[in-house]
Amino acid sequence: MRKKIVAGNWKMNMDLAEGLKLASSIDKYFSENPSNKATVIVCTPFIHLAGAHEILKHGKIALGAQNCASEASGAFTGEISAWMVKSTGAEYVIIGHSERRSYYNEDDKTLNKKTLLAINSGLKVIFCCGEVLKEREEKKHFLIVKRQLEEGLFPLSVEQMDKIVIAYEPVWAIGTGLTASPDQAQEMHKYIRDMVKEKYGNECAKKLPVLYGGSCKPSNAAEIFSKPDVDGGLIGGAALNKEDFTAIVEAV
Repeated sequence: MRKKIVAGNWKMNMDLAEGLKLASSIDKYFSENPSNKATVIVCTPFIHLAGAHEILKHGKIALGAQNCASEASGAFTGEISAWMVKSTGAEYVIIGHSERRSYYNEDDKTLNKKTLLAINSGLKVIFCCGEVLKEREEKKHFLIVKRQLEEGLFPLSVEQMDKIVIAYEPVWAIGTGLTASPDQAQEMHKYIRDMVKEKYGNECAKKLPVLYGGSCKPSNAAEIFSKPDVDGGLIGGAALNKEDFTAIVEAV
């Protein structure tokens, strides 16, 4: 069986001291209450990565970044490359989050380039996909996710897919108070898994973790996670609160 994954995305929140304090409190909790059912990941802003690694490196929590550059190195002021992320001790990187697609116009070709750079740098990738409200209302949500995966992810080889976690984000449910129903989440997750099966075969599809990423909180996590093709969550706002985040992990 696939092990569940709960990944916290801190987004652009907390200064250095605040972030390291949160990392310490989460590390302390899971040192005292280890989760045998879920892999726990925290994806921090770049400034926290090296310090958080020192806090987390002897514990049970994996570390990830929220983005990486689409180039390996060079004169790209302000960018952080995948190998720089890897050098901090991080194991994961989020690529293709809906906010990167929307606010920074990252297209599928760029996201595929980032994904390959991340894998070649020794990172595992949490690759995000999902539709906005208008696309859902127009019943284009399957077509949108299909395009995002075919263009952004499916140029990878089956061996490279071993380094991938997919996160389905119904964009209309992020920060809006709306949440996809457990049945809506299951429907899309199964669709994604069936696409992977068609492209890469049944073994790859069975191994691939697919996470739900849309306003998951302690009150709805257990029901969403109970669906057969939902392998955990990519958690936003609730990841900034130790009690909420650990409760979501416990909901597994």
